[in-house]
Amino acid sequence: MPGGPLNSREIALRALLAVEQQGQAAQAALDSFWAGPARPDKRDRALATELTYGTLRRRQALDWALDKVSKRPVVDLDPRVRGILRLGAYQLMFMDRIPAHAAVDEAVRQASRGGHKGITGFVNGVLRHLARGLGDGSVALPGPEELWDYLTVTESHPDWLVRRWLNELGESDTAAICHLDNQPAPTCIRANRLRNDRERLAAALMAEGVTVTVGRLASEGLSIEGYSSIPELAAFREGHFFVQDEAAMLVAPVLNPRPGETIVDACSVPGGKATHLAELAENKATVLAVDIARSKLGLITENCRRLGIEGVTPVAGDARRLGELVTGPADGVLVDAPCSGLGVLRRRPESRWRKRPEDSAALAPLQLSLLDAAARVIVPGGRLVYSTCTIAETENADVVRAFLGAHPDFRPADLRPFLPAILRDEPGVAAGTLQLLPSRHGTDGFFIARFDRAGPRG
Repeated sequence: MPGGPLNSREIALRALLAVEQQGQAAQAALDSFWAGPARPDKRDRALATELTYGTLRRRQALDWALDKVSKRPVVDLDPRVRGILRLGAYQLMFMDRIPAHAAVDEAVRQASRGGHKGITGFVNGVLRHLARGLGDGSVALPGPEELWDYLTVTESHPDWLVRRWLNELGESDTAAICHLDNQPAPTCIRANRLRNDRERLAAALMAEGVTVTVGRLASEGLSIEGYSSIPELAAFREGHFFVQDEAAMLVAPVLNPRPGETIVDACSVPGGKATHLAELAENKATVLAVDIARSKLGLITENCRRLGIEGVTPVAGDARRLGELVTGPADGVLVDAPCSGLGVLRRRPESRWRKRPEDSAALAPLQLSLLDAAARVIVPGGRLVYSTCTIAETENADVVRAFLGAHPDFRPADLRPFLPAILRDEPGVAAGTLQLLPSRHGTDGFFIARFDRAGPRG
């Protein structure tokens, strides 16, 4: 835990180093600075967050511009110096409200505190050269007319990912998703129907000074902003909502749990979908929340306690051996599978640089094995829902085809009865699948499929 008060830029620099050198997630790195009596105020926290997230998102654009004005490639620099330059470049290139001299001067002060001999002058020279180049146009990021360079450099996405999305989605969606990945993600919440409805929750939050927008897709969905900390909101502490993207809110209704049923959530931590399943079943279903991460099962218990959820039982174990973990057959199983996470890059800014093109192909066998295990515990007439938070045919449509080919007793289920009217004409919905895209739906990138097992219920 860092000690003593730090300014926003120093917090951002230390967070960037934690991400790069220790493999931390950006939010986890920032959270370590928010606790304790010396934590920054709301304004400083917002600036530190923007600097950290923005620098990570725009890393490729920043390095491209810095390499134009530096005699030493950015990748060859000491990590602290590299972080200082990236932070300074982000302010110069993407934060109009910060004067150039302030960004440069603070970077120089950071360099002087690092104790690297001669580095102060180097940082000063590089950033002043960059500021001049931005001003006279000699350093200009590629525009949309240069699509490849624009998406890989200006919108700062890995080459392989841009190539894949162009092939699978086309130019328009790819460009829009890359752009949205560089914008702050909305904070979406799901009203807990056991304790409140969306309208009363919205009123309670507004009374706490929160700005509230009604969701477009999910009947329980709201987006919120203007708060200091979610755990400090009374509505959160009292269990009136769960933080969840609107796309993820659509998964449990597709499984359609009913009172008295036995439902399995096969990859459950932290319990967002398990609690939603219980809420939809009016707290009258048996929900087995299975996860291999034994140390994190407490998150499910805590979320259930806060939300007033009953009937959810955490189960530690590998869902590929679901038959050994579940006693008796299940009416429905949700497999929210481990995936490459390409649909949530705007929420996890560091992750786009950690992903690899081979990830999707490597994950598909795991996803299929989870579905195979789930299929074996479902009663005749029961149902299976598969979901991922990725945008990759290898993990989505290809996995669905492979599963159906291996399980002739399962058939795709028409999703239209379980989705809001605005989504019922989406491609694939009548045939059992839905691909949500940030570019079209304003949500995370999410995939949902449902399969019904043949035979009478019993």
